[in-house]
This record gives sequence, structure tokens and C-alpha cells, in this order.
Amino acid sequence: MADVRRLALALRLSVGILIRRIRQVSPTGGLTIPESAALARLDRGGPATSAALARQEQISPQAMGATLGSLEARGYLERRRDPSDGRQVILSATEAGLAALNSRRDARTDLIADVLAGFTSAELERLAAAVPLLTRLAEKL
Repeated sequence: MADVRRLALALRLSVGILIRRIRQVSPTGGLTIPESAALARLDRGGPATSAALARQEQISPQAMGATLGSLEARGYLERRRDPSDGRQVILSATEAGLAALNSRRDARTDLIADVLAGFTSAELERLAAAVPLLTRLAEKL
């Protein structure tokens, strides 16, 4: 049991560092973390209300409103009345918004690829073998 706990600690620390470093990467004029999180939710989950996005991101409706206002001002988000309930507004990412999100994603992927280029073939194989295990771990959390 102690070995499992040590492994859990080591994974938490190393993955935490990796996530923090990846989050720091942003192309010039890029998205803030809250903006990219909102666009990513819309990209993965499709159109949604502001309230639904705030709940999913576990932030206040006011904070989400500010984020969405910034995205809309930049042309990254569009609002439409819900056809089934005209009182509600449905938000969706625009092509420009998805392009900005993909630019941020690509910058992060390129950063990792650049670093991995310095690894040996054996190290790359070990990392590749660990990916399904890390994915399974993430899915079970």
C-alpha cells in the first residue's frame, strides 16, 4: 500500500507541474484560461447557456458573463435565442473562436513535441506505453 501511495504522490506532483507549464503557453494575443475553458466546453459539448457553462466550470454566473462578454466582443462567440424557449440565450463558438482555441491547443502540442524531440527512442516508447494508463487513471478520477 505504501508503494501505491508513493506512486500516487509522484504522479500528482509531476502531472501537476506538467499541467501548470502547459497552461502557461499562449500564442500572442491568445485566450485567457477562462476564455479557453469556455470555448473548449462549447467545442466539446455544443451550444449551451451561460448558466450551464458557469455550473460546468464551477464559477459564478457573473464571472462567466464577463468571460463570455470578452469572447463575444472579439467575435469568438455568438448568441441565439433558444428556439424552444425564447427567454433563454444559447451560446456557441464561432469559426474564429474555434480557430483561436485550436491555435492555443497547437501551441501547447508544439511545446510538448519540441521537448520530446530531445528524448531517446526508448524513452518515447515508455511514454507512449504510459498514455493509455494515464488516460484510464484520469477517467476513473
